[in-house]
Amino acid sequence: MKNILWIFITMLFFSCAPKNGKFDAQGVFESDEVMVSSEVPGKILAFEISEGDSLMQNQIVAQIDSNNLLLQRAQLRSSLNALNQKMVDVTPQIELLKNQIEVQNTQLKNLNFEKNRVEQLLKSDAATKKQLDDLLFQIESAQKQINVTKQQIKVQESTVGTQNRAVLSEEDPMQRRIDQVQDLINKSTVTNPINGVVLTTYVEQGEMIGIGKPLYKIADLSTMTLRVYVTGDQLANIKIGQLVKVFVDKNIDEYTELAGKISAIASKAEFTPKTIQTKDERANLVYAVKILVKNDGLLKIGMYGEVKF
Repeated sequence: MKNILWIFITMLFFSCAPKNGKFDAQGVFESDEVMVSSEVPGKILAFEISEGDSLMQNQIVAQIDSNNLLLQRAQLRSSLNALNQKMVDVTPQIELLKNQIEVQNTQLKNLNFEKNRVEQLLKSDAATKKQLDDLLFQIESAQKQINVTKQQIKVQESTVGTQNRAVLSEEDPMQRRIDQVQDLINKSTVTNPINGVVLTTYVEQGEMIGIGKPLYKIADLSTMTLRVYVTGDQLANIKIGQLVKVFVDKNIDEYTELAGKISAIASKAEFTPKTIQTKDERANLVYAVKILVKNDGLLKIGMYGEVKF
């Protein structure tokens, strides 16, 4: 009779033991959530996504009214075109002065030829010294005129260059303003940042929104993270990259087993969260461990999971 009573008490004890007694740790599934917000103010012209929708990366999800930005861009482009018209092309003036130099060089060549002829005539007393002096003066004057024309070319290039640089100094900041407005126009078309499932939407089509207004929240649920906590004496048995067994409730008495991989182990201990049980429930300090688990649709954010290392 005593043996029967002892067996009954033993069976009762094990049937009342906590479920996680046969697991090394337990925790909650979570996922990296992304809050997608508007980067420009305006009226929402298009927003046709709903909670639960699966979205692809770079998929267009919303269109913000950008008409005012388009008008700003058109005005800036007109101002830039008007500014470009202030640019001076120095080429025609330079060509004209170069042509003058060619004429002056021809005149100088003729004067030198005449000088040589007069010098020969002067030897036979067929010309006068005054004729030679007059030619020498004309040659000197022609050379000076050529030098003056060359100097005019340099002055013209310098003056026009200074003027054009002043125009260009205004052009660059204006082009930067156009680029800024164009960037805002691009941001008026909202694209989805990651592959994932829409968790929550915060706006409706037709609403007026400001910069930073959340539009929706999305998460990639294809791989979930199970965050569990282990005690110090369990650290020696785990490492990053280690494959582990993850269990989630299938029914009251059964579990579904999944494959998991340790992706991170905390370097510092923290106090045990109230909602988390550990292998040693008397432990005050534990270490957070992240386990990646492929999700075929079974796992949900906030679902409990248990693990065996």
